[in-house]
Amino acid sequence: QVQLVESGGGLVQAGGSLRLSCAASGRTFSSYAMGWFRQAPGKEREFVAAISWSGGSTYYADSVKGRFTISTDNAKNTVYLQMNSLKPEDTAVYYCAADPSTVVRGRPIDFESWGQGTQVTVSS
Repeated sequence: QVQLVESGGGLVQAGGSLRLSCAASGRTFSSYAMGWFRQAPGKEREFVAAISWSGGSTYYADSVKGRFTISTDNAKNTVYLQMNSLKPEDTAVYYCAADPSTVVRGRPIDFESWGQGTQVTVSS
């Protein structure tokens, strides 16, 4: 059974940076795609970024492109989301998710396993 544990959230001022981590266990993830999603109060869960663990192909939502970077550390079975130039509209609970596909599909319904989420709050 896949287990995903996020960490690294917190409170930061606008323009600041945070790095989220997602420790994955329970599978060999070389055939998985990993994603980050976020959900703000009163809004639907939205795609942020995704990466193909085997090939390293990355995909980003337009709203975070150029500011966020998704990466993996295969030795640690960990996925990271480096977030720079944070804005108040980035405030949300951020979720890590795993999709048993080598091709990044990006829809929430494609991701079978989810972490518990970590809160990111950006003050203006």
